[in-house]
Amino acid sequence: MCPTFPKSAAYDTEPGLVTAYLSLGSNLGDRKQYLTDALQALSDSSGIQITGVSSLYETDPVGLTDQPPFLNCVIRIETKRPALDLLTVCQSVENRLGRKRDVRWGPRTIDIDLLIYDDLKSTSKKLTLPHPRMTERAFVMIPLRELQSGCKIEDPGVRCVEKKWYISGDQQTSHTPNEP
Repeated sequence: MCPTFPKSAAYDTEPGLVTAYLSLGSNLGDRKQYLTDALQALSDSSGIQITGVSSLYETDPVGLTDQPPFLNCVIRIETKRPALDLLTVCQSVENRLGRKRDVRWGPRTIDIDLLIYDDLKSTSKKLTLPHPRMTERAFVMIPLRELQSGCKIEDPGVRCVEKKWYISGDQQTSHTPNEP
């Protein structure tokens, strides 16, 4: 079962220790190296401990499809950082690794999305939790399932996305276990 914390503990005040899930993706340059560098930068950030890393998945892009394929993974972390602070850390890592935000869903050296932050639900301008499109994306849901141990995603569409992906081949991926 996922640990439960008071809902007020997570958004912008320092919570107790919480479990969060981040999605990482890269489709420019040495994709695997960018993922490795992002993992290292997150690990080096105070108050963040990486407790799980999914396999790597090579996936076709979503949204803007005329670009190189992505390498994706999901990580599980433990943190005492508030959710907004964690988002700022993720954006800082993206910036240090050369992320450009010129084109929505465009090519990127690294993309880090905060998917789940304990049981926090937020629809603020700065941060929506759980991530609003994660259940539509097999490249997020499949690696997330690898890491979950009793956590529940309250979206009945999740099984449909996974089933459709496996049956129809939507959002094609190739799977590389136990990396990066």
